[in-house]
Amino acid sequence: MLNKTSSSECESCAYYLYDDEYEEQYCDIDMEEDDACRLMEHPESHCPYYRNNDEYAVVRHQM
Repeated sequence: MLNKTSSSECESCAYYLYDDEYEEQYCDIDMEEDDACRLMEHPESHCPYYRNNDEYAVVRHQM
């Protein structure tokens, strides 16, 4: 579990969840250590685990 500060990519990711108990958002992916270090050192880089949370994206694509 990796905490994120603020990133527009993270906010639209399916793995970016809200914890009611701690009242904060977090990344719920079991990320490899190398990927986590790379994302912390270069926050502008693309997350390899990103999955769009927009469930209507497929429907819009088919139209």
